[in-house]
Amino acid sequence: MQVLLPPGWPRPKGYANGVSVSGRQIYVAGMIGWDAQGQFHTDELAGQARQALHNIVEVLQAGGAKPEHIVRMTWYITDKKEYLAQQAEIGKAYRELIGSFSVAMTAVQVAALIEDRAKVEIEVTAVVPD
Repeated sequence: MQVLLPPGWPRPKGYANGVSVSGRQIYVAGMIGWDAQGQFHTDELAGQARQALHNIVEVLQAGGAKPEHIVRMTWYITDKKEYLAQQAEIGKAYRELIGSFSVAMTAVQVAALIEDRAKVEIEVTAVVPD
């Protein structure tokens, strides 16, 4: 994976502006903060984000991929203020489960998610090198 940073642009914190890769693609549907049995264990955003990231890792493993193969993430959150307040805790979970590498990332605040208790939903694209 090659991180794309145009000349003169400052390096973004915690993500990349773009990446270039080649290989077998894996698309992970939006994962929310419930476990494999569809049960929520917390209503805190950081805890739900940790569970969603754990779910992503499990789906990737089922496809023969690892977190380091992630090239793109889209986060849908229901409360920007809560996200910013818990950013350190969310970042810790991200580093523990996904790693500290850079991926192209977008975060968007949405009015609601389909599952009423869900506070975050994360989509992922991964590419396993040839």
